[in-house]
Amino acid sequence: MDNLASTSGVRLRDEWRACFHFIFKPRLQRELKRRLPASGRLADWLPNISLARLLGWAATLWVLNIFALGPIVLAVFEASGAKHRIDVNHLPWVAALIWAPLVEELLFRLVLRQPLQALWVVPLMVGVLYFGLHDGALMLLAATIAGLWCIRFFTDVPSASGFRYLRYYRNYFPWVFHLASLAFAAVHIRNFEFADIAWWMMVILVAPQWITGLVLGWMRVQRGLGASILLHALFNLGPLSVAWLALKAGLE
Repeated sequence: MDNLASTSGVRLRDEWRACFHFIFKPRLQRELKRRLPASGRLADWLPNISLARLLGWAATLWVLNIFALGPIVLAVFEASGAKHRIDVNHLPWVAALIWAPLVEELLFRLVLRQPLQALWVVPLMVGVLYFGLHDGALMLLAATIAGLWCIRFFTDVPSASGFRYLRYYRNYFPWVFHLASLAFAAVHIRNFEFADIAWWMMVILVAPQWITGLVLGWMRVQRGLGASILLHALFNLGPLSVAWLALKAGLE
């Protein structure tokens, strides 16, 4: 895995292996070679990954969720009597492909490499997530992103105290990484409606989001926030497209 730092042509299966090891032993250090200049002030927002590789990761997550977790989740879904909140006749394209990737990556993944910025961003994103696609929430989201860009652009190299804080944060990074992934999964409980359900059923229902959150966390650390946002959007595109095709086929 350490060889990835000096390898330019990293294969997808090498990244699978690196991600697997990272999940069991999270480290703040970037191990994948960055194609973008590391000194770029807004480099974290630029997708440091090709579209083909992003599609490869999205396909990986689709396969994991459909074939590995899908049958188990479906069985629990039917046994619990839960109902999904998404109306297949009104698919949330904007929410799933733009709003959710931006809000949820800022809420759950920004903290992984920018813990100090997360102190003010996370509370704002909790409010945005709560109010949803409303004008005020959208304006707050836009203002937050603009603020992050301004801070990133005008901030110089961290001070000595900043580096000391970073060394302190490294010790707790594995906890932050896994708690962020669990929180990401837990918030998706609101995708379902149920009257009475055992706690373990709720855990299984959001297992796909937990696995996806782990991969998105690795992507955010290794490739940057822009890459995790794009992968999040591509991942959401899969089930929405399947639902749309099934709806079209049912109408014909």
